[in-house]
Amino acid sequence: MFSPEGPSLRELAVQALSSVERGYDLLAPKFDHTPFRTPDSVLDAVASALRRLGPFGAGLDLCCGTGAGVGVLARVCGESVTGVDFSAGMLDVARERTVSRGPRVSWVRGDARTLPFADGSFDLVVSFGAFGHFLPRELPGLFAQARRVLRPGGCFAFPIVAPPRPSSPAYWMLLGFDAVMRVRNALWRPPFVMYYRDFRLGDVRRELEWAGLEVELHALREFGERPDGSPRVRLVVARRPA
Repeated sequence: MFSPEGPSLRELAVQALSSVERGYDLLAPKFDHTPFRTPDSVLDAVASALRRLGPFGAGLDLCCGTGAGVGVLARVCGESVTGVDFSAGMLDVARERTVSRGPRVSWVRGDARTLPFADGSFDLVVSFGAFGHFLPRELPGLFAQARRVLRPGGCFAFPIVAPPRPSSPAYWMLLGFDAVMRVRNALWRPPFVMYYRDFRLGDVRRELEWAGLEVELHALREFGERPDGSPRVRLVVARRPA
């Protein structure tokens, strides 16, 4: 799962016993060599889908990490691109890797639950792989923030993977991971919120609609279909009404 350039077992243990912010500060230099980084295949598929929905002017990558999603925005936004994250270490790595060509890119340290931007600042907000760090009770506020910074007609977009079947090894791996994290948080402070199974499409769609966003689902056909014919990966597009 980890390349030779990735973190050691000891480094992962230190990260896991830290707060979320401190943990990612420590992991930042080697983050792109871990399975936690969104794969390029997902980034490319999302960029392709967003091109069909655009064009867009200003874009925001919510919980940008080392900036992989900012690369997607740079392909579909013509005005400017911003990455926001609360980990200073992740932002440092992102700045080092900024490519000068294309739209103007900026990096901002901030909390996604209280975004430091004016109302209606962006045409497109994206996020990749970050929602496991938010408890279900935090989603209404998070989605309200995304809606607030969108311009009328703007989109909040993110990929979501269909949950694995109980008969698959992936199901039991995710179940075990979440169980370990819950035990860790019951015994150790500060907590490290990272739960992969709490972000469910039905709940997410309902919360987005309650936040005042109109939800569309776009199949990312690059990843095929499940045996029942449903897409393995969808792009959720939540639009602020014009």
